[in-house]
Amino acid sequence: MSALLDIRAVSKRFGGVVANERITLSVAPGEIVGLIGPNGSGKTTLFNSIAGQHPIDEGSISFDGREISILRVSAIARLGLIRTYQQTRVFRRMTALANMLASAPAQRGAMFRRLASAERDRAVELLAFVGLAEKRLLPAGELSFGQQKLLEFAMALMCGPRLLLLDEPTAGINPTLINSLVERLRRANVELGVTLFVIEHNMPAIMALASRIYCLAHGELLAEGAPEAIRNDPRVIDAYLGAR
Repeated sequence: MSALLDIRAVSKRFGGVVANERITLSVAPGEIVGLIGPNGSGKTTLFNSIAGQHPIDEGSISFDGREISILRVSAIARLGLIRTYQQTRVFRRMTALANMLASAPAQRGAMFRRLASAERDRAVELLAFVGLAEKRLLPAGELSFGQQKLLEFAMALMCGPRLLLLDEPTAGINPTLINSLVERLRRANVELGVTLFVIEHNMPAIMALASRIYCLAHGELLAEGAPEAIRNDPRVIDAYLGAR
């Protein structure tokens, strides 16, 4: 199966600091792939490059066979590649439902009213999907941090992504909500057909969620494989213990 996301020899530097050095990896349609590594290993820089937030210095990033490293964030998003952030980016004074509608792709023209009604129905459906239907009329700022993460996830789904980049979705969430979030990510993959590429520091969560995992260290690709192989890889263990 050809890759949906294909990254070839990508490098990114900030002055004299090498954030990513010739990273090569791929994500196939329908996969859930993890990206792990110690703090400062270059994970978020790589996500920023994929999403178009800064230009790469070398290499190639293609999405569904199209080179996207030269495109802006908005153009990449229109292709169906959406990302979320470790810190939530919700409109705190707006209701959860209003946040959902604000995140929907802009619609214009004579069909707008019909589309707007359909979007509202879709927003309510997705809020129910993440367990926030009863909170839909509350200001987002009154939701717990974990609920805001669920709202941001629903907002990303509102865009109809083909590939969703999730930056530490479990960070800061009450442990009792983590299993629920992981299950909803699985459901989005299976029921909604969304391919997932996930940065995560919570090892039990990513081991349970992903079918393949890449590990970065010092800006370089250190290891790749099934969760059990990554868990037992001496190079990965050394990287996390600081022995490398």
